[in-house]
Amino acid sequence: MRFFTSLNPKSSNSPASPQAVAGAGKPKFSPENLTTLPQVVAMEKMELKDDKNKEVEEEQVVNPWEVSAKDGGKIDYDKLIDKFGCQRLDESLIQRVQRLTNRAPHVFLRRGVFFAHRDFNDILDSYEKGEKFYLYTGRGPSSEALHLGHLIPFMFTKYLQDAFKVPLVIQLTDDEKCMWKNLSVEESQRLARENAKDIIACGFDISKTFIFSDFDYVGGAFYKNMVRVAKCVTYNKVVGIFGFTGEDHIGKVSFPPVQAVPSFPSSFPHIFGNENIRCLIPCAIDQDPYFRMTRDVAPRIGYHKPALIESSFFPALQPHYHSNSVMKGARLSPLAIRRGEGSSPISGEARRLQNGVPWRRKGIRRRDAPPLLLGFRDCCSFVETSSRIAIAIAAPSQGENGKMSASDPNSAIYVTDSAKDIKNKINRYAFSGGRDSIELHRKYGANLEVDIPFKYLGFFLDDDAELEHIREEYGSGRMLTGEIKKRLVEVLTDLVERHRRARAAVTDEMVDAFMAVRPLPNMFK
Repeated sequence: MRFFTSLNPKSSNSPASPQAVAGAGKPKFSPENLTTLPQVVAMEKMELKDDKNKEVEEEQVVNPWEVSAKDGGKIDYDKLIDKFGCQRLDESLIQRVQRLTNRAPHVFLRRGVFFAHRDFNDILDSYEKGEKFYLYTGRGPSSEALHLGHLIPFMFTKYLQDAFKVPLVIQLTDDEKCMWKNLSVEESQRLARENAKDIIACGFDISKTFIFSDFDYVGGAFYKNMVRVAKCVTYNKVVGIFGFTGEDHIGKVSFPPVQAVPSFPSSFPHIFGNENIRCLIPCAIDQDPYFRMTRDVAPRIGYHKPALIESSFFPALQPHYHSNSVMKGARLSPLAIRRGEGSSPISGEARRLQNGVPWRRKGIRRRDAPPLLLGFRDCCSFVETSSRIAIAIAAPSQGENGKMSASDPNSAIYVTDSAKDIKNKINRYAFSGGRDSIELHRKYGANLEVDIPFKYLGFFLDDDAELEHIREEYGSGRMLTGEIKKRLVEVLTDLVERHRRARAAVTDEMVDAFMAVRPLPNMFK
């Protein structure tokens, strides 16, 4: 947060008075010019309050380009709802969806993956009255293939399209990734078409779906709406929403209207003509800033505010550690574990400790290690200093706490991964909430709050009864980590294999057909 001081040269008490600026002489001494002790105390209290407010604001950062929690902690979605001003998606809305569509709610609704909304109740009101709406979602093509986290909004959007029988526009922001990822225009366009194949493989109805890339489609009515939006948003406003700085090029500052205007039906005159119908946007909650801006502008230029239904983040397989504090142990055993230089966040010795293998370094067995150290088995590095040990506590910034990253192949399962790749990633990298030994695991059970295999099953295992059985068995310690990982491998292998077969059937001609600018005469049938 920045503070700006207004300088008033007309005030003789101002630090920027003419005398001070010109150096014409020192101001006369008087008791009134002294800062009294109560004033100093009050100023210090104000500074402490400002620091506290700043600390609260910095506890977690969630925006379209960064998702992180303070010291690698968990994202607090309740605080995020309060900060963004959206609403919790409650059970009554989920039951209403089931009643209106005559379909069982999607697993992502039943299990709270999509957990927040803006005006979703208004969309359901309109639908119940027989009024029309359309869906809008998108993808920023920054990688050759999608990972499972990328599939979440498309799997859910496919359900919404089928359940409500409505049209869908999908934006490929190849221009955005060209500017943010330093990709060439040509590479961004190529990735957009490759990603379009993965999107089409999700099973969207071509008679109800229009996919477009910004580089190919922006212009005409779409561009006119961009200008209308841009005129309504000041530079200070866009900086306040997105956090742009003086180091950001103007392409970034000018991009938000591009993502905003697919919310307006007149951006697609070949589909909607002059109809001013409502729009529902399924997306992850980190995209909310774009649409807060859009919702503020929409009524001023004659459109409905877009409604949103927002998801939580799909967690990475493993935490990525950063050292955030150091404790010094007094006269502990002279052992040292050094952090590995490779991509793995924990060293081989730490991993052997994690897996319950006897720990040996300098003749010291795992059972002889101080209990304090064992408590931090997954998040410590140890550096020996004489007869003392410095314990660097490293907090995770991914895993259960953040979202999958396309930049780290070991943090994600890709739709191009083979069955062998999936098995290796789950067994080797999926962060476990299991205990240090079988005995402790049987006694205390797994910590389901941090266990990635269990969280993944919550996304992709359709059978509610089986998931509840796993919760009870694994949480009580009757099921072991190896067993739940084996089940997850089976579920993900089946999912990825089905997607791979569907994608193999997508041709370049099919991509051209989905991306052709055309009317959709059967879009509401």
